[in-house]
Amino acid sequence: MILLVDVGNTNIVLGIYSKNKYVACWRISTDSKKTSDEYSIQVMQLFNQANLNTEDIEGIIISSVVPNVMHSLENMIKKCFNKEPIIVGPGIKTGLNIKYDNPKEAGADRIVNAVAAYEKYKKELIIIDFGTATTYCAITKNGTYLGGSICPGIIISSEALFERAAKLPRIELEKPNRIICKNTVEGMQAGIIYGYVGQVEYIVRAMKKEMQDLGHSEPLVIATGGLAKLISNSTNVIDVIDSKLTLEGLQILYEKNKESLNANFKCNFRE
Repeated sequence: MILLVDVGNTNIVLGIYSKNKYVACWRISTDSKKTSDEYSIQVMQLFNQANLNTEDIEGIIISSVVPNVMHSLENMIKKCFNKEPIIVGPGIKTGLNIKYDNPKEAGADRIVNAVAAYEKYKKELIIIDFGTATTYCAITKNGTYLGGSICPGIIISSEALFERAAKLPRIELEKPNRIICKNTVEGMQAGIIYGYVGQVEYIVRAMKKEMQDLGHSEPLVIATGGLAKLISNSTNVIDVIDSKLTLEGLQILYEKNKESLNANFKCNFRE
């Protein structure tokens, strides 16, 4: 069994992959104040509830966009599993040709998604990850990572409106059936959700044009992340929702790098 760990700004997703399938998937809160002991208790409880044995874990891989939690997580992994994890970062084998000005700046989550999508679809791609931030990535059919865009996530936008406008309430992100709304809550929901849909449609159209101007074919648009369904239900620019894209990318990267578990990664992302 392989333990896959995706550390996001809001949640940490843990997946167990065994015999070509996912046998468990959990989501816990990201908290930089938690100690390795606190994370250890949480993880052991999750394993016990699923009737899984930590001794059956053969390898571990971690992707993180939150440096402050890594010390605690790495110590937790050593305590619970007595293993050295692979950390997705500079030096790891990806199979992609990353055309970032500085490949070290390419977010680990974006690279993991790109690896999974390229391995699965083998064609021009636009990947949208609806997380704390929303990221857009462009990949060619020959495995070149062209780059992309980064926007505030829809929850950040909603919270900013609540925090900075004194009379506006905190709202649930539910899609109203109209744009011309009769009350404040629905008006905020319409503005946030449909406004975000407009952003997605514009960026996707612009990215498609840039890719076609470079001589690439029409890309497939893949959405992942917790809010992918909410947005995709209101637009036709998204072709596929792939909720396990990041975990699949981690599993692929583990297979590519398991022979280098004890390597010291100090160079750029590479092919």
